[in-house]
Amino acid sequence: MSPQSPRLICLAGKNQGSVVPIDPAVEFSIGRDAGNQISVADLTASRRHCAIRAKDGGFVIADLESHNGTFVNGSQITERVLEHGDRVRVGASTFLFAQHAQLESSLSEVEIKDGDWNAASSIVMPNAAGRLQIMPSSPADLELVLKINTGLGSVRELEELERKLLESIAEVTPADRGAVLMVGKNPDEFTSIFGWDKLASDLDTDVQIEARPVHVSRPAIDRALRERAAFLGNNAAEGIASLLVVPLIVLDRIVGVIYLDTANPQTPFEERHLQLLAAVGPIAGVALENARRLQWLQEENDRLQSEVAAGCDLIGESSAMQEIHRFIAKVAPSDSTVLIGGESGTGKEMVARAIHAHSGRAEQPFVAINCAALTESLLEAEMFGHEKGAFTGAVAQRKGKLEAANGGTFFLDEVGELSLVLQAKLLRVLQEREFERVGGTRSIKVDLRLIAATNRDLKQAIQEKTFRQDLYYRLNVVSVDMPPLRARRQDISLLAAHFVAKHAGKSPRPAPGISPEASACLANYDWPGNVRELENAMERAVVMRSGEWILPEDLPDAVLESGSSTGTSASPLPKYHAAVLETKKQLILKALEVTGGNYTEAAKALGVQVNYLHRLIRNMNLKELIAKK
Repeated sequence: MSPQSPRLICLAGKNQGSVVPIDPAVEFSIGRDAGNQISVADLTASRRHCAIRAKDGGFVIADLESHNGTFVNGSQITERVLEHGDRVRVGASTFLFAQHAQLESSLSEVEIKDGDWNAASSIVMPNAAGRLQIMPSSPADLELVLKINTGLGSVRELEELERKLLESIAEVTPADRGAVLMVGKNPDEFTSIFGWDKLASDLDTDVQIEARPVHVSRPAIDRALRERAAFLGNNAAEGIASLLVVPLIVLDRIVGVIYLDTANPQTPFEERHLQLLAAVGPIAGVALENARRLQWLQEENDRLQSEVAAGCDLIGESSAMQEIHRFIAKVAPSDSTVLIGGESGTGKEMVARAIHAHSGRAEQPFVAINCAALTESLLEAEMFGHEKGAFTGAVAQRKGKLEAANGGTFFLDEVGELSLVLQAKLLRVLQEREFERVGGTRSIKVDLRLIAATNRDLKQAIQEKTFRQDLYYRLNVVSVDMPPLRARRQDISLLAAHFVAKHAGKSPRPAPGISPEASACLANYDWPGNVRELENAMERAVVMRSGEWILPEDLPDAVLESGSSTGTSASPLPKYHAAVLETKKQLILKALEVTGGNYTEAAKALGVQVNYLHRLIRNMNLKELIAKK
């Protein structure tokens, strides 16, 4: 097979580890029937599930009306152009489409080999009462087990833990190569495979050598999993002097297997090595399973956190909001890039989430990042991820937000704050749908929809040479401007009631109503902070209220002052409130005059608490007037 010939590499399923070349001259099919180029023994796959065909110098994949669908990079497809690095899922099998040699070299670190396995001699350590025998044969070996287990306890990343485990075992055994294979719900499929080669590990990082794949015997692994037993085999296969296989069992459930071999017949594995590995296995299994679950929980938590709405729903009945809803309905079904403009606090992220929720990517992640919240270097690492050692503190490889959004929607808030360097990198993502991690050299393909938001005038920024014109055109495929709250005043009362109900739900007290006077103040205020400022004001009012109603005095001073103005609105409500406010002032002054300035007695006379009286005096600016009297 030519290094550049197209091929499918099976990453998961019963064909795990196989590499099948694709002949451009014929249709390449995948399905359950034996007549397909790749036959998958899987009831969730159709007889002829999908096909790959040459087209216009490339390749396309088409679903053949399968029952359960064909997925590329997590998205269900009818027909799609295949690109180097795409992952194709058919039932329980996952394949990687490769056209370049360098991708395969990174994936062939572990090769699972079928065929006969006939060890000249073997030692089996059987499962006893549901558990492997784990007692080492000597105090020295017991000390080694404790040392290894202590080392594993300091590592949390799954890949680093697997590396640490194999390196620690190699220090006390003659292992030349090893692998850790983690299984899923189906023991026949591996969800994680990590290989280790002692020769490559011992060489300096500057020395370049051709990668040697770690050949793992499938029959040997199958036996360990089937019999739930650790065993040692001598003269197991050509080029292998001996091998060790130990299943990893956690709470009577097999979670994986450790595989080791050595090619030197002068230093084969011995029974003490088998005992040692069987002693390490149970604790290693717990550590690996915990690391895997922690990794999954962290990724799932990040995804769910990003999908929880950070603000309010898109509430509003004004004509401006009806136009926004029509826009969302039009653009959501497409994959076009969207640019959302508008002042801070108008709900730009909520529009982005609504577009995602009504799109074909709704079941995939929505990942948001604020370009103004981080420094340039941190933002770059957060967006693109980084390789181990890329900078100080990069102790392990980390995926970025772009990778986390693969298959879904990536939301860039405050995109106008991006530096010119990051603008250039973002432009490449939009054009090529690929990027490199910080400190990396391998291009990573992503399938995502990008939505950007800004409160800046990007055309002005282009003139000031702080924003790239070519990036602007890439972002501004379809665009919309969110109206400020002062431009849709009829929505203020709906939003205020929504926020009162939201924040009152956190309190044991029943939700209050909003008095007409307070509503007048809210409607008369210009809300420079828009919806975000309104929510903060209503949360404050819910906390500060004294009765069953939110009164003007419960609102922030800026809103209160606006509500007491009689010249900024044609509505009679502000004038009515001004009259009520003046009456309250006179009642307070009269009560203090009658009680001789005694605030406690004045509060009793007015039927309010003394603290509330002090707050009324402060909000109405009565202190100076009282002092003069």
